Amino acid sequence: MAKIKHNNFIDTVDEVFSDATNRGILHLYSRDIKYSGSTIKVGNRDLYHFGTTGYLGLEQDKRLKEAAIRAIENFGTQFPLSRTYISHPLYEELEEKLRAMYNTPVVVTKNSTLGHLAVIPTAIRDEDAVILDHQVHWSVQNAVQLLKVRGVPVEMIRHSNMEMLEQKIRELKGKVSKIWYMVDGVYSMYGDFAPVEELMSLSRKYPQLHLYFDDVHGMSWKGKNGTGYALEALGGELPDNVLLFGTLSKTFGASGAVLSCANKELQRKIKTYGGPLTFSAQLEPASVAAANRSADIHLSPEIYRLQEELSEKISYFNKLLSGTDLPLVAKNESPVFYIGTGTPLTGYNFIKRLTKEGFFVNLGLFPAVPIKNTGIRITISRHNQEEEMKKLVEAMIFHYPLALKETGTDNTRVRRAFRLPYLEEEKKESITEKYIIDFETTINKIEKDEWNSYIGANCFDWDGQAFLEKALNDNDLPEENWSFYYFIIREPKSKKPVLITYFTFNIWKEDMLSPESVSHALEEKRKEDPYYMTSNVLNMGSIFTEGNHLYIDRDYPEWKEVLVILFRELEALEQKLKPSMIVLRDFEEDNHLNSIFHEQGFMQIKMPESCIMNNLSWNSIEEYRTTLSTRSRRHFSKEVEPFEDKFEIVIKYKTSEGELRHLYSLYQNVRKNNYGLNTFAYPIKLFFEMSENPNWEFIVLYLKEEHDDREKREAVGVMFCYKNKAGTYVPSLVGMDYKFSRRFQVYRQLLFQTIKRARALDFKRIDFGITASFEKRKLGATVIPKVAYVQAKDNFYMESLDWIRKE
Repeated sequence: MAKIKHNNFIDTVDEVFSDATNRGILHLYSRDIKYSGSTIKVGNRDLYHFGTTGYLGLEQDKRLKEAAIRAIENFGTQFPLSRTYISHPLYEELEEKLRAMYNTPVVVTKNSTLGHLAVIPTAIRDEDAVILDHQVHWSVQNAVQLLKVRGVPVEMIRHSNMEMLEQKIRELKGKVSKIWYMVDGVYSMYGDFAPVEELMSLSRKYPQLHLYFDDVHGMSWKGKNGTGYALEALGGELPDNVLLFGTLSKTFGASGAVLSCANKELQRKIKTYGGPLTFSAQLEPASVAAANRSADIHLSPEIYRLQEELSEKISYFNKLLSGTDLPLVAKNESPVFYIGTGTPLTGYNFIKRLTKEGFFVNLGLFPAVPIKNTGIRITISRHNQEEEMKKLVEAMIFHYPLALKETGTDNTRVRRAFRLPYLEEEKKESITEKYIIDFETTINKIEKDEWNSYIGANCFDWDGQAFLEKALNDNDLPEENWSFYYFIIREPKSKKPVLITYFTFNIWKEDMLSPESVSHALEEKRKEDPYYMTSNVLNMGSIFTEGNHLYIDRDYPEWKEVLVILFRELEALEQKLKPSMIVLRDFEEDNHLNSIFHEQGFMQIKMPESCIMNNLSWNSIEEYRTTLSTRSRRHFSKEVEPFEDKFEIVIKYKTSEGELRHLYSLYQNVRKNNYGLNTFAYPIKLFFEMSENPNWEFIVLYLKEEHDDREKREAVGVMFCYKNKAGTYVPSLVGMDYKFSRRFQVYRQLLFQTIKRARALDFKRIDFGITASFEKRKLGATVIPKVAYVQAKDNFYMESLDWIRKE
């Protein structure tokens, strides 16, 4: 089978960011001539600045500015030498002050990203292992990539999930020396804290556990000498099993980063060997001078006065928010506040409204947060005055419900997305009475002719759905039992359907559409745990069917509103079923749908290409040959036609139990060999149901006796085909004996015999489905690019699979 072309994660992020950029929300430019910190000029407007990470406002401190200016005058704009040879004169002073702040040896780096690249490959040895919190900063994750090349085991856990962390520790402790858990001290989106006390408790229970904190967002505004949240939570002294990163930028007011390391020998090795420390340029004199002056402030009582001022502002803002219905995601004493909007569309609307009112805030967007957890990130600094904060909250109180209403959502839906308590008055949601909504859990309650008229021609017809419901029910294994959910939304007067679709709920392998290398790695782990990295998915259509699973009447003036109603219905179903994700499948590129789905919290991913054949009007093989391209005709003459007489081709409608089990084993051969579309096996019951169902037939290939030297002559290939009453022939599954597949071109012959059979039955179309598009194209199929839209409850599985892909 040809390898599936997989979606590039960069493309997905690019689409999300490009959409936000086109809406004037990302990639903006400040137009300030002189910057004060309290306001920022965007376009031609001065906006109150609630988006800074300079929480104490030291970047505007006169003393830091003057020190930077003097350094430029004395030493120039840069000191262009590697620190391996010599550091410029201000470095030694800075290191001494930082050592005094942390009371440990330190390493100063150009920035935290280069710092992690220097420290992590040096501190973590080949015999160690790493566990990442899946929300730890990108710069940490990026540096860990260097360890995978060396074969260092890298695992990932859900955000701050201590139970999952302990499970990973238990799995690793007998296999490795040290186990490093890497985590942020304060997380930049929601402003939540690392569970430091619990982590230290685990490290006492498991002495192999070492901790690596990236505390750049906890720096300066918290802790003794402003050394950050993590060190304060550690009791003010750094244990031997902890490495701590702080920043000299952001709240510190200068530039650079600092590693605090209690182990002096390890600090020496990092300073000596850390790649970016050896081969990258050093900090500019102005940055070091500003950092020196900031360090003076951090070593003086003044830092506590500044921290207290900020703390009072944070408390005041918390108090203002506590009197509102705004969905604050994480309430704590952090200067980072996150107001959830749920969908990107609501986030866009809300941020635009606040901008018009004169406030600059940040949009929290995928991949920093799950796409359904879009929201507004507000940061409080000493620059912000109480009157400005009060005006911001008043603006949010006024505009938030308007943004919700204008984008077709409500507070309950947002709170549901963030697992926040519902507001009392919104616990009971009313579904719009403008439309008639039919919801069923079986096709048997849906009128057959109506289903077949609107949707049955595009995927499985009514009988096909009834077949699936029967075959995928009352089976032994969880993955063999599916639930079906049908939606019909009607215009109330005529009762004519405006939208028809169905969803299945079943267990997926999380790597189903991942590269083959990912599935190979995971299948090794599934030998011990069959359900490793699997989860329940609510999927438009089903993984058994392929085609257009959504009928929408686009001539209906308010069809977009009807789609939004479907999403509301799905959210209610999601509450009941709790899937890991919702997948909308098998769409061709469509700018209108793409915009709607994205605004409602779905991100686009590339699907394997779909293959169809519509040209079945030929009356002979010679006529068929003329429909092929010159190159495909050569392929047909060399790789397909000469092998046909090697086979006995039999069309079967029913088979004996023994033969059916053999055909099932051929299907299993292909499934196990096709990691490009990694699925659970269908139960054998499904194949017995095929054998009893008049709409199914099997194209079975036997090698003629002169080509088959086996004692028992059995089928070497089979195509399981469904006959759609609307005139579509559907080869749904394939099976092969790989001992004969290359020698006799079994797969190509199955494709050709499928084409001949569809023509003989006078079908108008063949739905060849996905995968192996290269082979199908050569026999005359049209290849159609397809996309899906995914809404995951979090980014954990996506990030975990990405890690496995990079191994």
